Amino acid sequence: MASHASGNRSGAAVRSSARTGIGIGSGWLVFAGVLMIFGGLMTLLAGIAAIAKDDVFVTTRNYVYEFDITGWGWLHLIMGVVITLAGVALFQGATWARVVGVGLAGLAMLANFLWIPYAPLWAVVLIAINGFVIWALCTAPSPSER
Repeated sequence: MASHASGNRSGAAVRSSARTGIGIGSGWLVFAGVLMIFGGLMTLLAGIAAIAKDDVFVTTRNYVYEFDITGWGWLHLIMGVVITLAGVALFQGATWARVVGVGLAGLAMLANFLWIPYAPLWAVVLIAINGFVIWALCTAPSPSER
């Protein structure tokens, strides 16, 4: 089917040109990489906001997972940097970035679930983004399938 869509190019030429793209060969990995970079930068910005000025976020009383806002800020800052770097590594074709990306997205989902009382909309958006990252990384074909 790929040879019909490419006009007069043969199937082998289509397969070889797909491999020479940006080194990852799958739209799902590009999608996951973009979302990881975007979500990582959003997490990083939330961390900076929490560290810079504690009164940006409203704290709730009697929350089961009550932590210091500055501590949450540092956690989000570090996670944001690592998630962004793993997203960039996906564009380099690093296989380890897929495994690390799934783990980091899962941890980010957990951290943002605990962050809901402080920034509800922001946390829910980041949970959804990380869910899409996990889905895209898990459904992308492996290098042996391409």
